[in-house]
Parts: sequence; structure tokens; C-alpha cells
Amino acid sequence: MPSEAILDPIARLLGEWSSDLTLGAVILRVVLSLTFSAIIGCERSSKRHAAGLRTFMVVSLACTVSMLADLFLRATYGISLFVLSAAAVIGIAIITVNCILYSSRSQIKGLTTSVGLWACGILGLTVGVGFYTVSLVAFAGLLVSLSLFPRFEHYLKNRSNHFEVHLELKDIACLQNFVTTIRELGMKIDDIEANTAYLHSGLSVYSISISISSQELKKYKTHTEIIEALRTLDYVYHIEEMS
Repeated sequence: MPSEAILDPIARLLGEWSSDLTLGAVILRVVLSLTFSAIIGCERSSKRHAAGLRTFMVVSLACTVSMLADLFLRATYGISLFVLSAAAVIGIAIITVNCILYSSRSQIKGLTTSVGLWACGILGLTVGVGFYTVSLVAFAGLLVSLSLFPRFEHYLKNRSNHFEVHLELKDIACLQNFVTTIRELGMKIDDIEANTAYLHSGLSVYSISISISSQELKKYKTHTEIIEALRTLDYVYHIEEMS
């Protein structure tokens, strides 16, 4: 990268060496990539997600190195296509898709972690190209999104008019009783789907979409309180909200 094109504020502050492919710049970018990804990986590991510290670090490092290699090829051989960086992004996309799992309760698992892993890879690319300011802002945004926003998201979901539950009944004949109870509480059932994974368990298991129609419930009750009340029904073996 030509030294006269120092447009990044942090690079301008550090000096021309940080924008060129000098040894110091390469070391700085690798260290930043590992540091950012380690912090994000620690946040994921603390919540016991499958993709943790090492996974995030390796993905970010691979993207940073691929970007550095592409910059070197462009500066040395005039290759304008960022082939290695593109390959890295495609590889991460494949990995993240494989991180998404569907549980026996029809719940999607690992979606946030897989997207976070993909975003961490993109962050590694921005670090590798020397966009220090963009990388720092993106890192802060990604960390805040993963660590702080889940609480706010949970608050919004807990008070929405629609939610889905995993329901286990002691007998299939109890389903009509459950539907009647839901209606009496001021709610309506949008969809009922039998869960075949529990076919030979002795239980009748369903995924049920529920809408709150009662203004009283909308104003005073959260999903948690509604589910706690439904859990006290004699014929309900287990019930929980699906994320």
C-alpha cells in the first residue's frame, strides 16, 4: 500500500510504517487480530458455546494472513484479485453453516455463534488490510452485540404478543384440555406441530405457536409468567419457551 495513501486515522497517528507491508505492520495486524478474536472468543466460551476462544482466534488469524498475502501478491506481482481473502470468506461461510444445529425440540442452535464467527472473520480481513479504525469500531460493535444486547433482546421477546413453546403432555387426550385452557386465558394457538422425535417416549410432544389476544395479558404478563402458570397444569409434563 503506498505510503502517501494513509487515510486511516489510527494509521496516520502511528506513522507511515503501519500502512505499508513492513515487518512491524504485519506483526501489529496479527497481534490485533488475535487480541480482538480472543476477547470475542472468551465471551462466547463464557456462555458455553461450541465455537469458543481457539475457534475465533484461528478464523480471524486465517483471514488476516490471507489478506496480508493478497496485499503482498498485489504489491509484488501486480495481482489485483484478492483470491485468498475470497477463499477465506467462503471457507468461513461453510464452517458457520455447519455450526447451526436443529435440536430435537425444533430449536435452532448456534445461529448467533456462527454469525459471530463469520463477522470475526470479516474483522480479521479489515485488520489485515490495515483499516485500524474500522477494525476497532467493528470489534466494539461486535462485542457489544454479543455480550450486552442479548439481555435487551430477551426483554423484547418476553413481552411480545407471539411466542412458541415446547410442550410435553402426559397423554394425547390432554391436548384438547390444553387448547381450551389457552383460549380461556385470552390467547390463541396459531399452529401446532407434533414432534416425532418423542414418538416412543410415552409422551405427547408438540411445538405450539401462541398469540396473546387479551389486552390484560399484553399489559401485565410476560411469557415467563404465562409459562409458569401453564406448568402448574396436572396434565403438563414439561413446557418451555423456544428461542
